[in-house]
Amino acid sequence: MKNKLFGLWLLSLLFCASSITAQDIKILYGPYLQNMGQEEVTIVWVTDKNAVSWVELAPDDDTHFYLTERPKFFATKNGVKLEGQVHSVKLTDLKPGTKYRYRVFSQEVLYRQGHDIFYGKVASTTAYRTLTFTTNNYAKNEISFSMVNDIHGRSDMMKSLLEIADPTKNDLVLFNGDMVSSVNNQKELFEGFMNVGVDMFAKEIPMYYCRGNHETRGPFATEFQTYFSPLNPELYFLVRQGPVCFVILDCGEDKPDSDIEYSGITAYDNYRTQEAEWLKKALKQKEFVDAPFKVAICHMPPFAGGWHGQQEILDKLVPVLNEAKVDIMLSGHLHRHVKSEPNELAKFPILANGNEAVVKGKASKNELVLDVIGLNGKQVDKIVIKK
Repeated sequence: MKNKLFGLWLLSLLFCASSITAQDIKILYGPYLQNMGQEEVTIVWVTDKNAVSWVELAPDDDTHFYLTERPKFFATKNGVKLEGQVHSVKLTDLKPGTKYRYRVFSQEVLYRQGHDIFYGKVASTTAYRTLTFTTNNYAKNEISFSMVNDIHGRSDMMKSLLEIADPTKNDLVLFNGDMVSSVNNQKELFEGFMNVGVDMFAKEIPMYYCRGNHETRGPFATEFQTYFSPLNPELYFLVRQGPVCFVILDCGEDKPDSDIEYSGITAYDNYRTQEAEWLKKALKQKEFVDAPFKVAICHMPPFAGGWHGQQEILDKLVPVLNEAKVDIMLSGHLHRHVKSEPNELAKFPILANGNEAVVKGKASKNELVLDVIGLNGKQVDKIVIKK
């Protein structure tokens, strides 16, 4: 026992000495909102040191955040608080269409000694300018949203397009794939586009990310879901906000799995088959069926005569979307503006947005309007769908 106490005492001295010169823990990236629903939201952020993390939540009222102890939601798994540098916390049991204030906290984990854990300082967002979010509301009469795609790590382009979109006035923002050219590491994800998103809107306006084919590439690609839709079972899902149900699809790669470029690591044909089975069930859910407008989001447009991945989407996913009477599909991938009218294969219009334009959408229960705006601020196209 004496030896154990002496060891703990010695370790404490060493860490106290090192803390004199060590930098305090800090939040590197985020926070930002993911998977906003009517009754839940996931908040993600990254710290520079290992930590346990939590979110404190307060109503959007006149009380100061410090008036009372606020409810805490921890990053946990199976009842254990998680330790790491990427933090994902799901807030649940929220009320639809309700505005909340929130703060994020991370306390550094210095070291472990048996069952004992020794903690360092805490990094957090400020209480004097608390962040806010508003949960989705199926009953909302009107919404607005924006979509960008094919940024390929051009953060300046990202900023210019978002300035046109004015996302702080939106209910949601869509990232429709190929936001980077290859997922090589965490730093490139954030410096390539995500820091701009966080700075301009994503702390308080939800962003939904539709993975493109380029996000499947690179040594860090398998970590994609650590940062985007991290607590969802899959990367494809439904999002309902007001009169629109968005069907977020995952296109996979564009070439056959056997292509030499993939080095034998891809299995997207089977993945898309599984996605099609999920889609058949998802499009029977009430949130989709009851939505006045149904919008599919898929990075690669399923045009006939396209590459293998596009043909797979056309063969496996489009028949399900046809049967469910989807109103339109929004895509990217081609780096140019292309619009396809409904035909016998895809019975809905398909808009492939260019890589230097933003789609601005507005929807009521009777009308969906999509304006495509180029970098020069001029209208590239306009689509109006009425009910």
